[in-house]
Amino acid sequence: MTKATLALLIHGGTENWSPARWKARFDAVCADRPVHLLPDAALDPAEVRYAAVWKPQPGELAGFANLRVIFNLGAGVDALIADPTLPKLPLVRVAVDDLTKRMTEYVVLHVLAHHRQERYLRDSQRDRRWAPKTQWPASALSVGIMGLGNLGADSALALKQLGFRVSGWSRSAKHIPSIDCFHGEDGLKPFLGRTNILVCLLPLTGATRHILNRKLFAMLDRTSPLGAPVLINAGRGGLQNEAELLDCLNDGTLGAATLDVFETEPLPQDSPFWSQANVTLTPHNAADTDPDAISHYVADQIARHESGQPLHNVVDMARGY
Repeated sequence: MTKATLALLIHGGTENWSPARWKARFDAVCADRPVHLLPDAALDPAEVRYAAVWKPQPGELAGFANLRVIFNLGAGVDALIADPTLPKLPLVRVAVDDLTKRMTEYVVLHVLAHHRQERYLRDSQRDRRWAPKTQWPASALSVGIMGLGNLGADSALALKQLGFRVSGWSRSAKHIPSIDCFHGEDGLKPFLGRTNILVCLLPLTGATRHILNRKLFAMLDRTSPLGAPVLINAGRGGLQNEAELLDCLNDGTLGAATLDVFETEPLPQDSPFWSQANVTLTPHNAADTDPDAISHYVADQIARHESGQPLHNVVDMARGY
């Protein structure tokens, strides 16, 4: 007996988000299930029971009357939640080891780059200047991670193992062995006051939009060997107030930043971030979603659903994650 139809709705402009690539992976793992890549004029929308999506346009899912579950192929679900026409169905977010480890790689790489003074060393190489500076140990720096879900917790433990002093902040209470955890409004100021390198991995919600602003940056610790606090944002572009962020990078409130996400993506050619000397910029690839891992994840979730078992990682629509 043929199983219920899965529809793929993918808007991507990069090699990793090639719709044909994703279709091939889902065909392989859902061999006994019809998989259709939208738009498909030959497909009857009434046949679709499951949808796996990436950046669907508002309203694109509203026409599937028999849809049961929506699977978001990336980690962030803020754009989906903002669609007022989104069917009121379980929305499942991605939570796989592959994505988590990729984010941890990114966070560790850029914390180490700031800690080991990589920008200075590369400038010295370019200028043929042999002038090493004193290098402090990892224990001289405190790294604070905002957002202690799967991504933040794994990054925190990896940095702790390297010898950094690590703390974390989340909106609700969390416990991670060996990590000092703060939460809520009362915990934010003491968390920031001990942080030299701030790593932001928060989801984007109404409560977190533009949380990375001048007021928050001013509360970061300024007594470390770095000379000024550093920001690493690999969460969502809407978390940062970009005008205030640029001002703080220019007036010394922040010493440097690594930014993987922006409010407008792709980043416009005339954006000042391209030429900002103390910014390391990456094209939203901190934790690219792997079609192999995610297609298996979605197939397993569908199998659970069809056998009457609960879905994992269902988004709380009220909280936004």
